[in-house]
Amino acid sequence: MSDNRTDNSTGCVQVHTTAQVFFMAYYSLVFLVGLFLNGFTLKVYFCRAQQQLTSSVTVYLRNMAAADFFISLCLPIRIAHYANSSIAVSQIYCSFGASAFYLNMYASILFMGYIAANRYLKIVHPLGNHILQTARAAHIVSIVTWVVLLAMTGTYISLSLSTQADQLPVGSVVSCDVLHSKELSLFYKIIHTFSAAIFLLVLVSLVFFYYSTSRRLSLAQQKQPMSLGSKKLAKSRRNMMVLVSVFCVCFVPYHLVRLPYALLKPCSWGQAFFYLKELTIMGSVLNVCLDPLIYFIFCKAFRSQLSLRRVFSATQLTGPADRTERRSSDGRMSTIRINRKTSLSMTTKQINVL
Repeated sequence: MSDNRTDNSTGCVQVHTTAQVFFMAYYSLVFLVGLFLNGFTLKVYFCRAQQQLTSSVTVYLRNMAAADFFISLCLPIRIAHYANSSIAVSQIYCSFGASAFYLNMYASILFMGYIAANRYLKIVHPLGNHILQTARAAHIVSIVTWVVLLAMTGTYISLSLSTQADQLPVGSVVSCDVLHSKELSLFYKIIHTFSAAIFLLVLVSLVFFYYSTSRRLSLAQQKQPMSLGSKKLAKSRRNMMVLVSVFCVCFVPYHLVRLPYALLKPCSWGQAFFYLKELTIMGSVLNVCLDPLIYFIFCKAFRSQLSLRRVFSATQLTGPADRTERRSSDGRMSTIRINRKTSLSMTTKQINVL
């Protein structure tokens, strides 16, 4: 087995065998952890008790959990892409696997922005209910988001299946760029430009929401440091900080590298830039493991559901023996009380006789 996987049509070294094994191990671990965490989250969100507590932020959290769950399901195709060097596997990955992966990634990015906007409106209108904060509006926004993303992905897949590059590489393929026709390559650049615009819009919005929340908190603390409003604003700022941190850690490095990589020829940047791009993708995939933290801090119903599960588990752990012991101890206490009452009544009778 050679040390490098090479694209013979361009002469570019794509990935070293050691790096290939590392990528496969990393994605396998994220797949298992992300599938478990987001599967559990979806189970909690869609149970009967949770459906009765639907709010706008819950709708967005459900959709984000679904997007993260589908990202996890896309990872086995990416692992197979690294494991198998055949062109057929690369074509399947580039047409369907990568498309589904990026579709759900940007769905997750957008729903993070919606959650932040919802919390900001809650701070701006603490006593009212803005129309965008209703569950119905959240459902409409979620449906429109999925329709737009699916339309773009469907167009890309259609072009990918109907067109292909003039000369397919003879060797193994890692980058999907070498499989693109001229039409698909142009649409690919348009999609990435549009995706970068979505990312920048959400990033600027998150920074603005966090800055506005921090400013309101500072003003409230100057007037009434220990007031209930100040405590709520401090909690909102903390929650917004977690959201911004997860977003920046996972998606900022990826977009700093991915956009120039998509618009320019990869081989002109060299092997180091290719590895840098792959590392930033690994960071963006980590989002599926970090988002459950957002579910926990932003949704009170989710926390209460977990608390109920812990209480139920603790009740089960007591077991029949413990319950029998409790009943027997309760019986002994009742017997002692009865004996005490009997002795007191006998003593009273003796005093009356005397």
